[in-house]
Amino acid sequence: MTTKYNIVTILGPTASGKTRFAVELCRRIKGEIISADSRQVYRGMDIGTGKDIKDYEIENGIIPSHLIDIVDAGYKYNVFEFQRDFLNAFDKIKSNTGFPVLCGGTGLYIDAALKGYKLIDVPVNLVLRKELENKSLIELSEILEKYKRLHNRSDGDTVKRAIRAIEIELYYSNNEIIEKEYPKLNSLIIGIDCERELRRKRITDRLNIRLKEGLIEEVQTLLSQGLTAEQLVYYGLEYKFITEYLTGKYTYNEFFSKLEIAIHQFAKRQMTYFRSMEKKGTVINWISSELPNEEKINFALDKLYQL
Repeated sequence: MTTKYNIVTILGPTASGKTRFAVELCRRIKGEIISADSRQVYRGMDIGTGKDIKDYEIENGIIPSHLIDIVDAGYKYNVFEFQRDFLNAFDKIKSNTGFPVLCGGTGLYIDAALKGYKLIDVPVNLVLRKELENKSLIELSEILEKYKRLHNRSDGDTVKRAIRAIEIELYYSNNEIIEKEYPKLNSLIIGIDCERELRRKRITDRLNIRLKEGLIEEVQTLLSQGLTAEQLVYYGLEYKFITEYLTGKYTYNEFFSKLEIAIHQFAKRQMTYFRSMEKKGTVINWISSELPNEEKINFALDKLYQL
């Protein structure tokens, strides 16, 4: 069967069952998964990021996956690198006559991949930052307005954003920018919608399971390997609160309560981002996470092949 789409995107909040659904869909369409998760790129951060590698196993083998375990913990991976690596994975899958399935909950990464943001890896300019560090937001905004290129409205929201925007503009003005040709992507986007109370229950249940599986020990291992507490706190959620528990900032009960609340809030922010994508014109075909798996698969296949 033929389809007008050249990629499928599966998105949804944490604990919605995205990965298992994507794996089963891949089994039906000879698909390969490209992870759109900003933390699953890190080696050694397995339980806390919910890699659930066993979910990729099927009866006759393992569904291929990309952009998981590609950089060391401690590194600060960014959206520019993700877009570059996504393109490489997309091309590789297509050359192998596979069907790319982008799956994850990091809305910014999904947007960057599907919309082909013109992202340039602009290096940090320490000299410029030193010159600008004592200027007010109003002064920085006036500098930014001197450049002719259109800006995102958020560029002047904070001093940090404004300085970075000026840094980017200066780089553009002094360097020839060669933009890579971006493939035309036509994605079927399926969102896994999980009712709020069910999502909260799943998050709590999954947190308890991951703690039993060795989540705290995983963080201890990363610390023993030389990562600092400050580095781990950067990764947020599980790594932040467990590090603070291990360094004595919280009791076990305090850390569990704060982490549970933080994950609930994170899932809410994910849904807010997805809704904002829709407001900007992205078509997301939502389906309930509570439907039997076969119904969800049939829904996706009907949309994919317009049956």
